[in-house]
Amino acid sequence: MPGFDVRVNSSASGPWADGRAGRNLHTYSDDVEYQVARRGEQMVQQRLRQVLRHPTGYYQSRISVDRTSGGRYRIHDGDVIYGPWLEGTGSRNSPVTRFPGYFTFRRTRALLDRQARGIAQELLARYRSRGLL
Repeated sequence: MPGFDVRVNSSASGPWADGRAGRNLHTYSDDVEYQVARRGEQMVQQRLRQVLRHPTGYYQSRISVDRTSGGRYRIHDGDVIYGPWLEGTGSRNSPVTRFPGYFTFRRTRALLDRQARGIAQELLARYRSRGLL
């Protein structure tokens, strides 16, 4: 019976073979989450500058981005005691009082969801230009 054997010798090199691509992809993913969170923090600060009637600066100084124990990023107000009242989720908001709250974080989240894709694409272009992905 006619036939033949095939033997192929190959060697892998480059970012996929030595694991750099996987590490860079993980770094990119973390960088995207962080940049989106930072953009959210900026948007919250901008909104507070628009809506606060008598800002003292304290509440705005407590807004920050931190990494949670699960590895995600969280934008928060540092658990300022009157934070829920300003957001409109406190027990002393309307109908108890006339003040309904500013809904700053909830409104910002919706706007940030729309911008996240653009932030990710911009970072991807930066990573590609450096040859990381």
